[in-house]
Amino acid sequence: MTNATTQQIAVIGAGLMGAGIAQVSAQAGHPVVLRDVTDAALQRGLDGIRASYAKFVSKGKLTAEEAEAALGRITTTTDLGAVAEADIVVEAVFEQLEVKESVFRELDKLAKDGAVLASNTSAIPITRIAAVTERPEFVVGVHFFSPVPMMKLVELVRGYKTSDHALAVARQFAEGVGKEVVVVNRDVAGFVTTRLITALVVEAAKLYESGVASAEDIDTACRLGFGHAMGPLQTADLTGVDILLHAAHNIYSETKDEKFAAPEIMARMVTAGDLGRKSGRGFYPYEK
Repeated sequence: MTNATTQQIAVIGAGLMGAGIAQVSAQAGHPVVLRDVTDAALQRGLDGIRASYAKFVSKGKLTAEEAEAALGRITTTTDLGAVAEADIVVEAVFEQLEVKESVFRELDKLAKDGAVLASNTSAIPITRIAAVTERPEFVVGVHFFSPVPMMKLVELVRGYKTSDHALAVARQFAEGVGKEVVVVNRDVAGFVTTRLITALVVEAAKLYESGVASAEDIDTACRLGFGHAMGPLQTADLTGVDILLHAAHNIYSETKDEKFAAPEIMARMVTAGDLGRKSGRGFYPYEK
């Protein structure tokens, strides 16, 4: 996959999401700067990208030469100043407003005029993030799904002042890395997808907590009754119980809608470290 319009991409945060965004961007032909605060975090991100490319090669979806060329387009740095040449900056840091505000204040100072500043947030209103910059018209939500190399969907999110130009640039970028986009015209907390899955997970967790049905039966009901590929509690384990709990808190604090009030069991699981697949146990046990 190559992109007719090659742009310099900067990705802030080398965790699972940031590394995945860097991976698909480089695979589409874009030069990418991947930035994190430590060399160790950058190395983990690169190792993940390398392993993912190797899987694609083993399945015949990429040649070894294509994978090597894509890796060669990714450079890493701990210097946030490296965003200065980027046409598009994609922030993929911790899902907390204060953390994202801090990053965007710096991006506003460091990014070149006309650069599109994108947030990979799944639940935080773009208007709030954009408000700390002097260029809110260039700030847009570009919400990828995990695992980024496999999931086809991207939510593009308009903030109150996001321009048509910024949205068009974001669309071209997302479609150019092989994704299909939906546009969220008003950046309510949780947008469309996070709002829907959070409401379903919260209700499923309440049913499970109160003993109405087992996790297996709740998930089976959603798979067979609604045609879902994966049940809500399986989805929580895959995404991270902590991530969905945080999303529920964000949406509830914005809306005060009780359907987003997470049950106690989710908080207890997070406190105990039962975060889902990544920790070896969530609503289900997993081999680590």
